Amino acid sequence: MSTNAETAFEAFKALEGKDEGAGEWFEMTQERINTFADATIDHQFIHIDVERSKTESPFGGTIAHGFLTLSMLTHLMASVPQDLPPLEGLLMGINYGFDKVRFLTPVPADARIRAQSTMSAAVLKGNNVDITRTITVELEGSEKPALVADWITRIVFA
Repeated sequence: MSTNAETAFEAFKALEGKDEGAGEWFEMTQERINTFADATIDHQFIHIDVERSKTESPFGGTIAHGFLTLSMLTHLMASVPQDLPPLEGLLMGINYGFDKVRFLTPVPADARIRAQSTMSAAVLKGNNVDITRTITVELEGSEKPALVADWITRIVFA
């Protein structure tokens, strides 16, 4: 008889390589950027000084912190359609970390972003299943993404 984790692992393994689609667009406002700057004590002018950024930065205006964009993954992924298998005996899911994160294109203030997800891997580890998704944060109007990350979620079973 297989365990709950083994059953879930087999179901997730069948989803490897599957494009899960894209979520809803989200506006990265200057107010949110300023709040993040205050929370992280990162007040570099390229993030918070609108006038100075227009003339002195290579971006032509303020941009979101890369870590702000990364921190929005939880919210952005909430609207991505996920075809999850039944998870009997599920205790919790936890953020396990990232294998790779790349900040490819700055996110200008008031730009819109969304997440696109691909199920990359499933690994069985005892009573846990580690799920890796490759998340691409798309930047509306740009061919190049803002961010690409391999995000690992650990699913813990009874």
